Amino acid sequence: MSQDWFATARTLSEALPYLQRYAGAIVVIKFGGHAMGDAEEMASFARDIVLMRQVGVNPVIVHGGGPMINEMLGKLNIQSDFVRGKRVTDAATMEVVEMVLSGLVNKRIVQAIQDEGGRAVGLSGKDGGMIACEADDPELGLVGRPVAVNTDLLHHLFTGGFIPVIAPLGMGQEGETYNINGDTVAGIIAAALKADRLLLLTDTAGVKDANGDVVTQLSPAHVRDLTDQGVIAGGMIPKTETALTAIAGGVRAAVIMDGRAPNACLLELFTDHGAGSIIRDSDPQILPKA
Repeated sequence: MSQDWFATARTLSEALPYLQRYAGAIVVIKFGGHAMGDAEEMASFARDIVLMRQVGVNPVIVHGGGPMINEMLGKLNIQSDFVRGKRVTDAATMEVVEMVLSGLVNKRIVQAIQDEGGRAVGLSGKDGGMIACEADDPELGLVGRPVAVNTDLLHHLFTGGFIPVIAPLGMGQEGETYNINGDTVAGIIAAALKADRLLLLTDTAGVKDANGDVVTQLSPAHVRDLTDQGVIAGGMIPKTETALTAIAGGVRAAVIMDGRAPNACLLELFTDHGAGSIIRDSDPQILPKA
């Protein structure tokens, strides 16, 4: 028999403690970056999500879609104004944002999951009154800041064996639609669900130290120190802030990881190796990554 078969069997056997550990757990995954635009990587991601649900994990997918929105705005010749480098989301832009996020992007992910044998339901934060918003900055228009989260619909979907796929939109008090940062949505939903893990998939290997090496384990205090020193900078700041907010809200741990790596989610949950940078309050208790 091929040694590959023995290696596969050994890997499955070694995964048993982790399979037991995560049975029934809620894992919120922010999906974005390069993988969203690559058919093979999308299929690989979807297969991993279906496997997670098959072994008893309750995955929740939150996605972005900035490049797709930009592409569609260009096709429709809709001009954008910017304030302090941020796009102003007016009514015309918001129509495109909702069309792309809740339609094109959301349904591609749903279809990919169902192509791999899973059962997915595409939603936005407007569905079931999931995310209530207010304007984050009046100068930016319909860019929202979540003020309340209702997870009743998600729990019903878990019970039915469905995988929720959520577009980062919310609703205001007057029924207006707000566009919300995808990382922010993933973090607040993870906190509201008291998720076991928040996985933030990015196009980088994780949080790096001053030497450029990935730091595999961090505490919130360590993250703040690296930020104060300017080591954590640029686009990594909002991701680490999302992770810290989620942990403060009751999430057991957050992981910033490279979504381009094959089977990244499975590596993080079901192996000793893990993936990326894990941020958590307390030391592991039973398993190395528990």
